[in-house]
Amino acid sequence: MNNTPLVLKMGGRLLQDDAALDALLAVCAELKQHYPLVLVHGGGEQVDQWLAKFGFATEKLDGQRISPPEQMPVIAGALAGAVNAHLVARASLQGLNPVGLTLAAGNSCRFELNSQLGAVGVAKPQDARLLQSLLADGFTPVFSSIGHGAQAQLLNVNADLAAAAICQLVQGQLVLLTDVPGILDGEGQLITELNAAQAEQLVQKGIIKGGMKVKLDAALDTAQALRRSITVAGWQHPQDLLNLMRQQAVGTRIVC
Repeated sequence: MNNTPLVLKMGGRLLQDDAALDALLAVCAELKQHYPLVLVHGGGEQVDQWLAKFGFATEKLDGQRISPPEQMPVIAGALAGAVNAHLVARASLQGLNPVGLTLAAGNSCRFELNSQLGAVGVAKPQDARLLQSLLADGFTPVFSSIGHGAQAQLLNVNADLAAAAICQLVQGQLVLLTDVPGILDGEGQLITELNAAQAEQLVQKGIIKGGMKVKLDAALDTAQALRRSITVAGWQHPQDLLNLMRQQAVGTRIVC
């Protein structure tokens, strides 16, 4: 077995499509025979639905959710509660032996407050002992993107940035799964490889923006920290993950 953990970030429509999710998790079971596996998830659409039920509006700034403190019980309930429990249940069906966690479990991450967005934290890798112990014993950690602040206040964390922090914590390989095939150019065509300078040009032109810019920032930060390429790819063809592990080109490869 390759001892370098594989960190997969899941989100978007995937988490609301059990057939697609089960197909991807079945491939994860194959991957786990060769790599320690960690899953990190968001759940923006589910959060939007929960907030609406409780009479809250959804606001975003530069692709990230504005999370007022009064919304955090709902956001945490959706992400660390319903979405995490559902993903753990589906992963159990595939024999992945999953363990649901928040980013703060075992002091895995510490959090810097992004007060511009309300109760939002930026996760930074801190203590890998819990994660290493779970992986060594054959468990699959499943992280929701919820943390907490210095006064134990709940914090929402962008899931792409959360996955980047977890990947850096375990010195792993990071794949950010998304609803599109990867990062697209101005004509909607897949960009197969991207470095920081090229990425900046696309951002300046407004081609990469919003949530995809956050994803790109997470990938570039991790590529730089680990000196290892990061992949942004679609979830619609789960077998692509097997091809990726065979060193075949999949999605967009982010290089430092």
